[in-house]
Amino acid sequence: MIIGIGVDVVEVSRFEGQLAKAPGLRERLFTPSERELNVRSLAARFAAKEAIAKALGAPAGMNWQHCRIDVDAAGAPHVVTTGTVAEVAAARGVETWHLSLSHDGDIATAMVVAEG
Repeated sequence: MIIGIGVDVVEVSRFEGQLAKAPGLRERLFTPSERELNVRSLAARFAAKEAIAKALGAPAGMNWQHCRIDVDAAGAPHVVTTGTVAEVAAARGVETWHLSLSHDGDIATAMVVAEG
């Protein structure tokens, strides 16, 4: 059963400008393993985190550090949740995440399906 869906689009150049203006933003939004990625990858991961929040109904109090986007051996992205995000997902009955990331020009897009 689908619990929720979320989609988000990020303009890479605008996101890069925001990271430059607010140096602490990278640390606030991303886990240590994500922080070293290039700006296109960070923009896609931010879009994914936004899409995940939307799929969960955008509840207050979720910590961006409690959601990480990893890739498997084949390069496919997948969602890893801990802490506040895992708690909300469990309360809503989410058992599986489906994630698709895409880039086109200066745009990074993420689509998420939360399944229970």
